[in-house]
Amino acid sequence: MTDEPLYAKLGFTDPEWGLLTGLPQSVLTAASAATPDSARKTRAESAAGLDRISDARASASTLVSAVATAAVAEAGDPEIGEEPPVIEPSDPAGYAADVLGRAGEAAALLTAKASLADAETYRHWLLEIADAVVGAASTGGVLGIGAEDVTESERTFRDELAKALAA
Repeated sequence: MTDEPLYAKLGFTDPEWGLLTGLPQSVLTAASAATPDSARKTRAESAAGLDRISDARASASTLVSAVATAAVAEAGDPEIGEEPPVIEPSDPAGYAADVLGRAGEAAALLTAKASLADAETYRHWLLEIADAVVGAASTGGVLGIGAEDVTESERTFRDELAKALAA
């Protein structure tokens, strides 16, 4: 007799769970890649996103807590000093489009299988990850003067993510 995995107890199949647990890191990567930055700024964005993912392990939502725990186990735990590699897609626009498509799939999946509270908490959490990433490092300017906190391409990705999750 084997123990049923948590995702099955929550009503998800293995591929569905893979979609839900992979999406937070993918949102982080797409939000960071929306505007090319220096390695230092990209690391700051990645750290901000990973902190937001890690913090969600304490979520009141069983679904979000379980997804965050699985995502941290896969990517690394910033609380104990683990630093996962920074992923820089070769085609940022194509990567973002893929992430937005998967976000729409996740939204539909959550509407069909999760409680309204869990679905809303998950959607909001993904937007929080994107917000943390795009707000982590300013872009442009000289010595920080005249820099943009959030660029137009970052804002566009975040807005498109919100639309995809609202589906």
